Amino acid sequence: MSEQIGRKPTLAEALAVLFFSGVFIGAGVLYWEVSVHIPIVVAATLAALVGRFVLKRPWTNIEEGMIQGIMMAMQAMLILYIIGMIIGTWIPAGVVPSMISYGLSILSPSVFLLTALIICSIVSLATGSSWSTAGTVGIAFMGIGAGLGIPAPVTAGIIISGAYVGDKMSPLSDTTNLAPAVAGTDLFQHIRAMCWTTIPTYLVVCVIATVMGFRYAGGSLDGAKISAIQAILAGEFHISLLGFVPPIIVIALCVAKCPAIPGLFSGVAAGAAMALMGGYSVGDVLGFTLDGYTAALAGEIAGAPDLGAVAKVLTDHQVVGLSPALAREVGGMLDTLLTRGGMMSMANTIALITCALSFGGIMERCGFLDVVLEAIMKMVRTVGGLVTSVIVSAVLSNLFLGDQYLSLVMPGRIFKSAFEKKGLHARMLSRTLEDAGTMTSSLVPWNTCGAYMSGALGVPTAQYIPYAFLNWLNPLMAILLTYLGIGVAWRGRGGEPVLARTRPEELTHL
Repeated sequence: MSEQIGRKPTLAEALAVLFFSGVFIGAGVLYWEVSVHIPIVVAATLAALVGRFVLKRPWTNIEEGMIQGIMMAMQAMLILYIIGMIIGTWIPAGVVPSMISYGLSILSPSVFLLTALIICSIVSLATGSSWSTAGTVGIAFMGIGAGLGIPAPVTAGIIISGAYVGDKMSPLSDTTNLAPAVAGTDLFQHIRAMCWTTIPTYLVVCVIATVMGFRYAGGSLDGAKISAIQAILAGEFHISLLGFVPPIIVIALCVAKCPAIPGLFSGVAAGAAMALMGGYSVGDVLGFTLDGYTAALAGEIAGAPDLGAVAKVLTDHQVVGLSPALAREVGGMLDTLLTRGGMMSMANTIALITCALSFGGIMERCGFLDVVLEAIMKMVRTVGGLVTSVIVSAVLSNLFLGDQYLSLVMPGRIFKSAFEKKGLHARMLSRTLEDAGTMTSSLVPWNTCGAYMSGALGVPTAQYIPYAFLNWLNPLMAILLTYLGIGVAWRGRGGEPVLARTRPEELTHL
């Protein structure tokens, strides 16, 4: 961070900026029911005005903070564009339709949520990426869940819970490497520390997914609806096991530690090649990568004026054995699911990220959060209070800085000395940073992660939040276990961690 210019804000000034920013953003979304973009711009303007005229910072300094904030997410923005291209090519290539069709053949509602949770967990652990997981198998699970009659927000929440297991725990994950670097510990000490909070939370989520599976299944499977989905998909796409090749390529490259951008772009290339082999022209495929795919058969069925017209569409496309009424219901659902993708589908999300990180850059450059967090530190007396303070600060960083990397770096920088003075091992700080900073990033609509998950899965962030169980239970579990003295690691002789409820007597002189 550049050397500060101008004076430091007072606590009252910092709280005032945070309060009015939060109120205006909340009112914009909840009361005026507008997109969050402009309320964030207004909040950023307020912060910039206070910085310029109250704190006496030059505009060039504030602008530099905005630009640096945006630059932190440039890779994320490029990945978002590529994910849009992946979706735009994988649908006409038959990749997503094949995964949906085969998934409907082997899964039932009673085990679907648990299966989706476990598979997304495995893929994310193998790749280290929640984004890649949601953008590949997550998209397919959304379609399968719709076919099984499970509400989209429920499916999305379970997918995100599984996807963030690897984002938090995999040694291939960028956040899993960033957190220990910020806290001052090594990668595997960090992962071992996270097991104390993540494994119990994950087991709870597995139980919830199992119970909810039975709740939504109702003990029965709508075989006619599933057959109708499979028939309409087969009438529009080439359903084949070859459809699994592009996602396997992407996952394999991620496991092989291929950089994210070329690894994901290989999925675009594979999808484009399959679409060309399926009979689409080069111009068609280029159009899909930019503007996405528009469902043909499903779109015709959804747009038919009456059941007679639906019957004619089915006859024209040689889809037999479906009642027009059922075909119309399924066609509408598939039209919504399959008309999507392309680079331009991510434009709104990228605009949101730009607005949020401009705001975050101003907040960081002017020191508003630093002042608030320093005030919190003066009131902390216990280990539980210290961990809770880190969690609260990480959540605030996700809310006001708009990026999960900042939610690890900012609290990590501020609380590192406090953990050292308390005698706690650095892995306690790194663990806590991930328990809150990584896990809650997808729960904020204007955060880069929340915006991405919403865009990739097609479900508003506010709708999937209640069902992203792992993401909001993990911080609560971390607080609970710390107050119970479970998994608390002290800095022992030689820097090795010593597990104990309270600091061992032989370490008090260190």
